[in-house]
Amino acid sequence: MALPAALRARLDRGTALVGLAAVTRVTAGALLGTSLAVHVGRTGSPLEVSLLATAFSLGIILFAPVWGALADVTGRRKLILVGTGVGATLALTPLFAADALAAALSAALPVTVESVWIRVLVRGLYAVFVAGFGPLMLTVASERGGAGGRGQAVGSYNAFHAAGAGTGQFVAGLLLGALVPDGVYLVVAGVSLAATVAVALVDPGDASPDPDAGSLASEVRGRLLPAAGERDHLRTNGLGYLYLGLSARQATVSGVGALMPVYIVTTLSLPEAWMGAVLAFNPVSQTVLMYYLGGVVDDRGRKPMITLGMAGSAAFGLVAAAAVFVPGGLAAAGVVALGYVALAVAYSAMWTGSVAFVGDVAPENRESELMGLASTFRSVGGVVGPLGVGAVATVAGYPAAFAAASVLALGAAGLVSLRVTESRPTAGAAGAGVAAGADD
Repeated sequence: MALPAALRARLDRGTALVGLAAVTRVTAGALLGTSLAVHVGRTGSPLEVSLLATAFSLGIILFAPVWGALADVTGRRKLILVGTGVGATLALTPLFAADALAAALSAALPVTVESVWIRVLVRGLYAVFVAGFGPLMLTVASERGGAGGRGQAVGSYNAFHAAGAGTGQFVAGLLLGALVPDGVYLVVAGVSLAATVAVALVDPGDASPDPDAGSLASEVRGRLLPAAGERDHLRTNGLGYLYLGLSARQATVSGVGALMPVYIVTTLSLPEAWMGAVLAFNPVSQTVLMYYLGGVVDDRGRKPMITLGMAGSAAFGLVAAAAVFVPGGLAAAGVVALGYVALAVAYSAMWTGSVAFVGDVAPENRESELMGLASTFRSVGGVVGPLGVGAVATVAGYPAAFAAASVLALGAAGLVSLRVTESRPTAGAAGAGVAAGADD
């Protein structure tokens, strides 16, 4: 019996390869982030744990727009995707000798270098390279959908992304109790290498080089730091305010999320395997929600979903903070899992709407750049949030820090509601966009 056309579209080879690349790349990142947080948290403070997330976010801030701009200027998407994938895998190698490197540096320098700093630096270096994956793959997904189906296509990609995050966090919980740290890092390296192979098989639809680009370095610099008279594209429909909202909202989620593995294992006294299962509730829920809400974004508009998603993100920190007041390990795990389900709904709505919004307003030859800037602004919150929440948690405890962080997500929702204008194409424009996408 013939498959329905919609199902065939979801099962075509290109979509499957994009999905495989996303799942494996994100699985590697989730495995690395969760395992490093637990390893550092066993002997370190909440602030030291939060530095891992801060280092990762700094790498994204600095390099996501760089890789996106390079792709737009040169048109060489596949080369950048494969090259950054190889770099991400190689960046893991210092982890296998973290203690020895710390000892060698301590002997050579006038200060003592703890192994935690090696792990923090590796987390940041890994981010430098994986920063190239998200903006380019989001651009590929956006172009596959066209104007009329952009939300659905992005939602489908984000569902694969969420599946990888859920897999990585769940498996991390199992591996942390079964393997020594080097064994876990070896698994991460293997999955990262598999992701590089997968992305090499993807056809990213390499764009034509920008014919107006002069020196590559000056062109990238101009795109990342545009002159005062060249910033109109950042004002379209309030795009700049959307970026600010993404940053504030991310400060809440990154700040709370960076400490959750240690909070679950130490404060709530749950086993590591339970921790992995609880953390997986968020991305597993997103796997279903991303695809569904992509259609809602196309039908109902971008702005309502972005605003509701940002407001809903505040519930995550509040529910997580409430878990300490619930007696019994299983009940506490259930409360945290509920918070992660709420976050899944909020994030799925917000991020699918945001990516579709950027795709709507991006000028030709600047889409990867603006996707990269979206990741950059989110990562600014990823720097500020973990540092702030980690500092408050060190002084006042986890529940107070989580509750305080939720205020930022509520502020982000208010900013977007007041200053961002809906970008969804009209029915006629959407139809033309679908036709153009089909021709590609």
